[in-house]
Amino acid sequence: MEALLVLLLLGVALCCVSAETEQRYRPFSSSSSSDDDGLCALMLRPLGYPCSEHTVKTKDGFLLSVQRIPHGKDALNVTGPPVFLQHGLFQGGDTWFVNSAEESLGFILADRGFDVWVGNVRGTRWSHGHVTLSVHDREFWDWSWQDLAQNDMVDMLSYVYTKTNSKVLFVGHSQGTIMGFAAFTVPDTVKMIEAAALLTPISYLDHITSRFALRAVKVHLDQMLLTLGIHQLNFRSDIGVQIIDSLCDGHMDCSNLLSVITGTNCCFNRSRVEYYLEYEPHPSSTKNLNHLFQMIRKGTFAKYDYGLWGNLKRYGSLHPPAFDLQDIPESLPLWMGYGGTDDLADVTDVKRTIKELRSEPELLYVDHYGHLDFIMGTDANTEVYDNLINFFQSRGQYRSY
Repeated sequence: MEALLVLLLLGVALCCVSAETEQRYRPFSSSSSSDDDGLCALMLRPLGYPCSEHTVKTKDGFLLSVQRIPHGKDALNVTGPPVFLQHGLFQGGDTWFVNSAEESLGFILADRGFDVWVGNVRGTRWSHGHVTLSVHDREFWDWSWQDLAQNDMVDMLSYVYTKTNSKVLFVGHSQGTIMGFAAFTVPDTVKMIEAAALLTPISYLDHITSRFALRAVKVHLDQMLLTLGIHQLNFRSDIGVQIIDSLCDGHMDCSNLLSVITGTNCCFNRSRVEYYLEYEPHPSSTKNLNHLFQMIRKGTFAKYDYGLWGNLKRYGSLHPPAFDLQDIPESLPLWMGYGGTDDLADVTDVKRTIKELRSEPELLYVDHYGHLDFIMGTDANTEVYDNLINFFQSRGQYRSY
């Protein structure tokens, strides 16, 4: 009965999307953002940082926006080692710059002498282009984090690697770490990476305690959305708001929605919420949500499950192959930062990840930190980023930076 009620509410939401809503979200078109409305023009250059826009075409035709900040605003055109930043779910490259220049990792890395490259996966505000498809096409949204790891991230890293003629330092947060773990099991990808820093690392999700996520899993939200033909998941739309309301109403207090989803964040600057909402949340695909929910239900870190027959056709086996963390070479230096109040990257799951790795990563555990504190915490510059940068600087060729 509960699932039927949610299904009914979603059906009503789908029927009631107005022309006004369609017009409001028209910026997600089939072409890449122009330089005038890109991340550089809106967030970086106004603060005096050099920034250039780049477009990376993936093997399956998506046009991804990548930004480069070659040095800090006060540097004398000196470009240091390249570092690539990969955002998480429902986020874009803006997430690395939403706090002040003294508090945001993207700004801090540039000011510390790094050549900062910012990735934006398909479907986000900055990467909504494709060589043939429109965002209104179902096929445009036929992907999960598996595709982001095997196509988007690899192609963006390859672009940076080629442009800089240098191995790349990697930083990922949340879904960005899922993509990282999956991509690092491939030797050709690891060859491009000097070292990797993983904020709130995730490869397993079977111990999450997020009330919002667990309720969505319980009512099979992902499968209902796919059944209704909703392939784009956009929480800025009328449908997105209806989904949130239907999950929260009578079941949990969603007045502080971020805490309900991610857990308690100690150091999140709530006075800047309106500013954050100018950029986030970004859209994702329902198939991506479905893949993440498969991980929660099954306790696996594996490729997308198409069902027995679909798996047999795609993978040659009845079950989707697992991403084996043992395939990540011991020679790849890893750093991980995780917190004690994170309802998504649960400590139990993080410890399982660490145990399965062949190497012993450098670890930073912050007991009072939640999921978002690692990228939006007002004191993350001292609690986290100093430690992360010291890790990068300990790599031989980067010691002078």
